[in-house]
Amino acid sequence: MELSRQVIDKVLIVSITPYFLEKGFLWFEQNIKQILRVRKTQSFFEDNTLYLEKGQDFKLSQFLRKLDEMGYEKVLRLTEPGEFSKKGGIIEVFPINLNYAIRFDFYGNLIENIERLPIEIDNEEKSKELLKKRLRSQKIFSDLKGLKPGDYLVHLDHGVARFSGIEKSEFPISNFPKWASPSGYSQTNSNYQIPKLQTQEYYVLEYAQSDKLYVPVGLERKLSRYIGFVEPKISRLSSPLWQKTKRKIKEEAEKLAKELLEIYAKREISKRSPYSFNQEIDWQLASTFPFEETPDQIQTMEDIEKDLRKSEPMDRIVCGDVGFGKTEIALRAMVKAVNSGYQAAMICPTTILANQHYQNFKQRLGNLPIKTDLLSRLYPKLKQKKIIQSLKQGQIDIIIGTHRILSSDVEFKNLGLLVIDDEQRFGVKQKEKLKKIRASLDVLSLSATPIPRTLYLALSSLKEISLIQTPPLNRLSIETFILPWQETVIKKAIQTEIARGGQVYFLHNRVETIETARKFLENLFIGMDSFALPKAAGPRRAVRIPKIGIAHGRLNEKELIKVMEDFQSKLIDVLLATTIIENGLDFPNVNTLIVADATRLGLTQAYQIRGRIGRSHIQSFAYFLYGQNLSEKAELRMKALKQAEELGSGYRIALKDLEIRGAGNILGKEQSGNINQVGLNLYCQMLSESIEKLKRIKSAP
Repeated sequence: MELSRQVIDKVLIVSITPYFLEKGFLWFEQNIKQILRVRKTQSFFEDNTLYLEKGQDFKLSQFLRKLDEMGYEKVLRLTEPGEFSKKGGIIEVFPINLNYAIRFDFYGNLIENIERLPIEIDNEEKSKELLKKRLRSQKIFSDLKGLKPGDYLVHLDHGVARFSGIEKSEFPISNFPKWASPSGYSQTNSNYQIPKLQTQEYYVLEYAQSDKLYVPVGLERKLSRYIGFVEPKISRLSSPLWQKTKRKIKEEAEKLAKELLEIYAKREISKRSPYSFNQEIDWQLASTFPFEETPDQIQTMEDIEKDLRKSEPMDRIVCGDVGFGKTEIALRAMVKAVNSGYQAAMICPTTILANQHYQNFKQRLGNLPIKTDLLSRLYPKLKQKKIIQSLKQGQIDIIIGTHRILSSDVEFKNLGLLVIDDEQRFGVKQKEKLKKIRASLDVLSLSATPIPRTLYLALSSLKEISLIQTPPLNRLSIETFILPWQETVIKKAIQTEIARGGQVYFLHNRVETIETARKFLENLFIGMDSFALPKAAGPRRAVRIPKIGIAHGRLNEKELIKVMEDFQSKLIDVLLATTIIENGLDFPNVNTLIVADATRLGLTQAYQIRGRIGRSHIQSFAYFLYGQNLSEKAELRMKALKQAEELGSGYRIALKDLEIRGAGNILGKEQSGNINQVGLNLYCQMLSESIEKLKRIKSAP
């Protein structure tokens, strides 16, 4: 609905804060006098409101800076509340406390005229909800944890800058008046208090031509970490080029959002009966879990239960560090599917992992009326045929397997839930194949280091995401060493681990020379019937010579399974292996990892492999060894791996890997240029907001 222009004398503009977003337009009208009165003494209202009058002297630059600090986004043309634009001395603002936009005409630093623009919102509630979602998404996409001077940041209104540090300043603050009662702030019996000093911190951003911008800590929603495929170009502060760039990329993001919504439309309109829950079986299963659930695990299981109670199919990714309990979450979800009359399938990237899950599930479900089986190429064809027939007839409730499950001869009677383990190992086509069985299939993906495509999907409202960042009780971080190749380091590491009754992974990622590596390890201990525990590790005592086993993908699968079973049974001390060990294997007794030629590994792969150790309360050690010459990119990878030593870093490792590799494709080649201009985080934020906006338009009556 368009309105005629209307000249007004005074206008109040408030910040985009959760407190003000909870208030309706009527609240501001009713409390305007109190707001103006307490602006003079209450720092919250002074900092978060602007009251402007026609004919008032007010510096234009100060007005623009204030709008920035209040959370308003600078755009070329107003379309939504929370935006402002500048054309010469004309400033247009869409305040969140009004249902229409305002135009200010400045003559120098004089507000010559104020007009109500013919732009208004149709639905206050939906508009406020969209702003709340934008605040939440901006917080998610900012990714400022671990920020260091020299990192690149993107300011929503001003573009790419270099972060130089945080500076502090002091200003007076007092308490809120009673009538305002914002949560999180103390109240007193008096409306007016003696001001107290409060320290305000600012992010300092350096732009081209030595310009600097000071962004208050607390306004992080305006900032995001730059992640792209190229070294970014530093913007000029207040340059119109950034607004044009942002507008163009927003338009591209809206086009892509429409395409993506069409792709997912079938799943959105698909319905299935909400799951029913058997609390007794759920309790029995939980009672056999040998560990205490972490808060994040509990929250994730609650998220999944909410998904399954809905009539829309679930599509959720569980992102958690290796060893943080994703498999347990999958098991409980699969049991819920069976209790609701569905079959559940888990697809794994390797036969070894599928076999390990099967053994674990069989043990955990032994006392429950649930039939579990494994579909593997290791079985004779006759047995495979029998399993497939049982699946088709509904005689198997839970099936675990590899790509074999995707074969055309595999049919289900009533598949309800698909679990994709280590989902980053599967291509999009593979993941979509089982979804085509029926549009209403529930999908639960597990990943320790989600590929950028999935990360983007999860954060852009098309896929739900649950983060498991709390380590299990008594879990210790892995002590990591980045060292040049030294035989003495290898020998001592193996001696120390075996002496305390543990086992070792030795990663040699070349099948052609793996036998040579075995001879090298054997030669370390030639002529010794036993060796002594190093003094630094504790009392000296005789320890037997290590037994070495070999595991790689070219071994016959039966032979490979036998080696892994011997390793699990502690008949092998050192497992000499390729990167085949990176996928989900769980051996709590293995607490030392030695990686030969670590520079050949990608960052996410190195991180994933390191997660194969340290899966208990015992201190674990990882040695990443390199040759004499270390390239710049390899050095960056090793440095990032060392920095990510603390538990729960997998989620950010995926982003850091994207930054360092300088390669990869998130949404197709046509989107790479857009990502490079504004950074991955801001691009995904734009895409997410475009999708939310389109969803709102489609849902409107």
